[in-house]
Amino acid sequence: MNQQNPRSFRNRAQAVFPMLRLRYWLVVGGLLVWVTLIISKLFWLQIVRHKEFVEKAQKQQLHTFEVAPRRGVLYDRHLRELAMTVQSDSVWAIPSEIDDKPSTVHALAQIVHDAHGNSIIDNWTSEQQIAARVNASHGFAWIARRVTPEVAARVRALNLKGVYLQKEFQRFYPDNEIAAQVLGYVGVDDDGLGGLERKFDARLHGQPGRVSAAVDARRHVLGSTVQEPEPGENLVLSIDENIQFLAERALDQAMQRTRAANGTVVIQDVHTGQILALAVRPTFNPNDFRHTTPALLRNHAVSDVYEPGSTFKLVTYAAALDQHIVTPDDKIDCQGGAITFNGRTIHDDKSDHYGVITVHEALEHSSDVAAVKLALRMGPDHFYEYIHNFGFGSRSGMELPGETRGLLRPPPKWGSTSIGSIAIGQEVAVTPLQLVSMVSTIANGGVYLPPHIVMTAQPKPETANGIPSQPTPPPVAQPFDPGADLPNPLPTGAHRVISTMAAAQMRKMMEGVVLYGTGKQAQLNGYSSGGKTGTAQKIDPATHKYSKTMHVASFAGIAPVNSPVIAVAVVLDDPKGGGVSYYGGAASAPVFTQVAQATLEYLGVPHDVEVRTIHAPAKAPAEKDVEPEQEHTGDVSALMAAVNDLPSDDPLREAVDGARADAAAPTVIKVKATAPQKPEPEKSKTTAAADSKPKPDTSSTPETVAVALSANTVKVPSLIGMPVRQVVEQVAIAGLILQVDGRGLVRSQEPAAGSAVKPGTPVVVHCAR
Repeated sequence: MNQQNPRSFRNRAQAVFPMLRLRYWLVVGGLLVWVTLIISKLFWLQIVRHKEFVEKAQKQQLHTFEVAPRRGVLYDRHLRELAMTVQSDSVWAIPSEIDDKPSTVHALAQIVHDAHGNSIIDNWTSEQQIAARVNASHGFAWIARRVTPEVAARVRALNLKGVYLQKEFQRFYPDNEIAAQVLGYVGVDDDGLGGLERKFDARLHGQPGRVSAAVDARRHVLGSTVQEPEPGENLVLSIDENIQFLAERALDQAMQRTRAANGTVVIQDVHTGQILALAVRPTFNPNDFRHTTPALLRNHAVSDVYEPGSTFKLVTYAAALDQHIVTPDDKIDCQGGAITFNGRTIHDDKSDHYGVITVHEALEHSSDVAAVKLALRMGPDHFYEYIHNFGFGSRSGMELPGETRGLLRPPPKWGSTSIGSIAIGQEVAVTPLQLVSMVSTIANGGVYLPPHIVMTAQPKPETANGIPSQPTPPPVAQPFDPGADLPNPLPTGAHRVISTMAAAQMRKMMEGVVLYGTGKQAQLNGYSSGGKTGTAQKIDPATHKYSKTMHVASFAGIAPVNSPVIAVAVVLDDPKGGGVSYYGGAASAPVFTQVAQATLEYLGVPHDVEVRTIHAPAKAPAEKDVEPEQEHTGDVSALMAAVNDLPSDDPLREAVDGARADAAAPTVIKVKATAPQKPEPEKSKTTAAADSKPKPDTSSTPETVAVALSANTVKVPSLIGMPVRQVVEQVAIAGLILQVDGRGLVRSQEPAAGSAVKPGTPVVVHCAR
């Protein structure tokens, strides 16, 4: 065997070793590069893109659903629900699970959409619309939202694959049309779209909750976490549901009697400014607002203006008395019914040729000449200050949306004769809400109180980490208690307008208007009342001239005069039917009578005058008992131009801008003015003198009304089986005081039906469902 040469081996080893060392370092270098790339990739994935992948993982592994909160309740002052939230079924589908989409969609459309193409749920449930949503989605598609129980039962009976039902909250108005313009309505996504629902949407809506569920790759639920929704706040309104019903019932009868285009009745507590009732006609059902028209959604009490005419003379006389220019018994020369100043002549009615009469007689006969003289003695600056302090020309701060400030130009923009026109209610435009606040100011002793319709909001409890530390306190009922004192301290925005003495003098003069002047049909039975009638002629927005055929009849009054409790404003737009005169004394004053009488009886206000037995039906007012005609003295162009000075968000400004942009709808603006000098003759007039107390209109009341037995007794009507609202009506007509125990239908009553009792006797009814 040959031995290797050690030197040769060593030489070969020395030759191979550098190659091994190179390979070693190549392997080490490769490993370092590989490790570096892995670390870089891990850094990129776990550090740089960590948040992105976490979000992706959560989307894949967690399903989050929003849980709608329960919307807050709207209560009346007695905590009766006016707007509440209930649960209803909604129909939805997973399109990927539906085998035959066309037949499924067709079957569903037949149930949720009627044969005439008008949805019974909303306006997006036709077969084509459902098919579009189903075909556009893979995982979820709505079929119909908040369906009726009958529709839900029919869908459930089909047992269609991929079609499901789930519970959703739905807004419900248990009284249907009652106070519809005040409450507003809620859309399909639970957003407030009108009235208080819109104004306080953020507070009523609440905060939605969330449910998060973890699932595995096979979509099995591994666990879930729940964040409970936070319900919305509850609001207590100043409205009394029963008084609201009385106002709406009277307005319905007036609309039927006069065939007016629209009407408004506002009832206010004179000592707090709270609105007890606000009725608007025509109206709508907020449970079915989708099938109404935009015109029915409008709140005429706060959004529309008109030239008030003779009712505005209350401001003129009140300012003159407060300035000590005159007293009610001072003499004033009406100059035979005409006055000329700055080249313009203003006349009283053609049948009025009064000479020297007392100031209170001038108001009773609604003399234009006397009102102009008083304004001229004051001067424009002082007169404007009183007008503004009474709340005209500015927003009241009412909680309802869409309030206009009306039209009132400052004195520098008045014409040479504007002071005379404004003194008789021309060249100024007001809302029914401003009108009732003005008479409330006179009634409570001369202090203007801003009107309000929301009393309190249910306070939210303190929370710790989003969890309430204590249960939400329940709302508190605040029944209306007729008082005689103003709040102390006065609320924000309240201020004195006229002195206590001037207010007392005005109340007696307003009582004279009802007893001896143009407002005789506003007399009450057992209560003193005072007020002022007004007849206005509308301005045609197409021609900017006064119309000879369209009028507005109004009455603003208080009761009782000796210790006022309520103020009422009644405005009827364009009454022209049923043989009823368009004058305020004939069309609107009877509405005041019906509303004020029933409201005072319901509240249990003690009678302050003798209760009379009514035997004969009411007669139409004599010609001398209606407010006189007024000639056109106002500058219509200047009044219309005043709209340009309103803020851009004023609804009246928006209406004018819309009318300019769309000439096809020129009647959006409702600016009105007093009647012309030569009006068209009335279709029906009578020369018979009106009775001192007209009989209330009972043409639509049931036959169970109380029958007068003598001057001092009445028969108690039978109330068994009646709902509370009908009971309120019957007891008010009988001149009795109602006390209700429980809710529902009347099961028993005391005294018994047919009993002879004195007017003002309490009647206790026990109700049960």
